[in-house]
Amino acid sequence: MAENGAENREKARALMATIDDGVVDGLMKGAVDLHVHSGPSTMARQLDHFQAVEQAAAAGMRGIMFKDHHYSVAPFLPIMERVLGHLNVAMYGGLVLNNTTGGLNPYVVDAQLNQGAKLVWMPTAQSANHIRSSHRKSRLASNVQLKKSPGITVLDAYGDILDVVKEILDSIAAFDAILSSGHLHIYEIWKLFEEAKKRGVKRLLVNHPMYGLHFTYQDITELAQFGALIEQSACLYVDSRFNVFSPEELKEHILAAGVEHSSIGSDLGQVDNPSPVEGMRQAIKLLLALGFSEDEVRLMVRDNSAKLVGLDLG
Repeated sequence: MAENGAENREKARALMATIDDGVVDGLMKGAVDLHVHSGPSTMARQLDHFQAVEQAAAAGMRGIMFKDHHYSVAPFLPIMERVLGHLNVAMYGGLVLNNTTGGLNPYVVDAQLNQGAKLVWMPTAQSANHIRSSHRKSRLASNVQLKKSPGITVLDAYGDILDVVKEILDSIAAFDAILSSGHLHIYEIWKLFEEAKKRGVKRLLVNHPMYGLHFTYQDITELAQFGALIEQSACLYVDSRFNVFSPEELKEHILAAGVEHSSIGSDLGQVDNPSPVEGMRQAIKLLLALGFSEDEVRLMVRDNSAKLVGLDLG
């Protein structure tokens, strides 16, 4: 696995320079980014939620999902719709099950789903896997601003899904919401998704599988075949300070799942990084330079994500 960020960024820049901006403009029309880290947040952000929508609209995008590790944007979306609805950008929010939001608390999940949350992420920054993996700064670095948190796992000592997680899965199924694996270990994710499917959860999402979650290529392939959408984070491949993968690895990671099971989320909004919109533009350029067709890129930046959230592109 490549970890030379400077070398990776140089390769990415060289490849992206071969792609015409006009082609990218066309592919940004209708794009859906399900991984936007705008603010306010406990971490420094370069733009707020309103600005994220405005920038997405200026680029012709059709939808964005707000993700914060420590609170849900979902309850605020009716207010945002009142102010920004005329921009015709679908806005989504969800809940990350970290200790800062109640952890594995079915009452919080139920309340958020009733307030319009579209997606429930399993624990991220406060998952046991994240905490164990954060000793390397290039892998799942923790937010040191917050009080030290115990690690969360969805399994009991015998490796079985906790009853409280089953209750949460039942709520997700009842609302036909999306379940994301968060930053759990691949061993936990397999158990979780198998239980979720048994309980009627139909929308499954994996975020950045090769970054800190201990996936193999076979895991990506098999989870895609199982029905999960495999989202690659643009920030890990483009001209970003989070770059840890080469362009060639991006192609490998996508092909392991198959274009029909893959999506691109920016995973951006941090300071000193490209904006979410710029990250999506760079990802499109990189995908085209790597040999993916315009139709394949459109699947990954628009159609597959739209289908996951149930967005009619008209």
